[in-house]
Amino acid sequence: MAEETMGMGPIPKEEPIPKEKFTVIGTDDFSGDLIARPQVSYWADAWRRFRQNKIALVALVVLAVMVVMVIIGPHLNGIAFEEIDQDALNQGPSAEHWFGTDNLGRDLFSRVWQAGRVSIAIGIAGALISTVVGCIYGGIAAYFGGWVDTILMRIVEVLFSIPYLLIVILISVITDSRSIFSLMLALTLTGWCNTARLVRGQMLQLKNQEFVLAAQALGVSPWKIILKHMLPNTMSVILVAITFDIPNYIFSEAFLSYLGLGIAAPNTSWGALCSAAQQTFAFYPYQMFFPALLIALTMLSFTLLGDGLRDALDPKLRK
Repeated sequence: MAEETMGMGPIPKEEPIPKEKFTVIGTDDFSGDLIARPQVSYWADAWRRFRQNKIALVALVVLAVMVVMVIIGPHLNGIAFEEIDQDALNQGPSAEHWFGTDNLGRDLFSRVWQAGRVSIAIGIAGALISTVVGCIYGGIAAYFGGWVDTILMRIVEVLFSIPYLLIVILISVITDSRSIFSLMLALTLTGWCNTARLVRGQMLQLKNQEFVLAAQALGVSPWKIILKHMLPNTMSVILVAITFDIPNYIFSEAFLSYLGLGIAAPNTSWGALCSAAQQTFAFYPYQMFFPALLIALTMLSFTLLGDGLRDALDPKLRK
């Protein structure tokens, strides 16, 4: 009865499985601890995702070509940008003058790329100055908080409400100058406000993180915490902001030069070339076409580059 259950027959005994059928695998090399894919840093993964964005990659190539051309372009055809040829007034594009000439007989090809130096330099320098000032200002406001944050942000709101065109006019009257320095001063005097607000918002999210609290507990000074711990963690947002600020400064300079408040002769810019060409646009449209095309192409390329960087640096999209 011991071998029978509920009227069933005897339970057969199971034969033991021979040990030869078992093979020990992976107990000596700790293969369970190996990572299935190689580790990829944040910036390497961002570069990989940026390369997958073909439009942003094309924009980067276009900007690289533009930078090279503004460096070597004024010297390609062997004609100085300020050289006047009385026998070649308002000539169309030709083998000698690739973009034609203006009303003084100056070569437009050399002048367009010489003007690009000024416009791109103002755009990049203005964006960098605004970024540095805005990062420091916004970092101080976010870190200390309280009444310091309140006062600093109210100052930003007051400066943000002042039209930059009014500032340009005031600076031009006070300094009695239309140099690159006075134009840069006018554009960056309030241009950093938007960056300061952006950085402040990012740092408010970081100031209560564990690594910031640990640095405070170790007695690290506020300046080192802001510069070495908080600012690097907002670098992705800052880079995207720079790529969007550069076309804004280029357009602002072109707009002011078009109104006659920008760069004065003998210096020139894309906006100054468009301003000079608008008087004879009906008869010689090519004089405005080339500088206007380069303004539009540069602004579009920087905007597309900024969109690509924003997608590539977004940690939520990282896989």
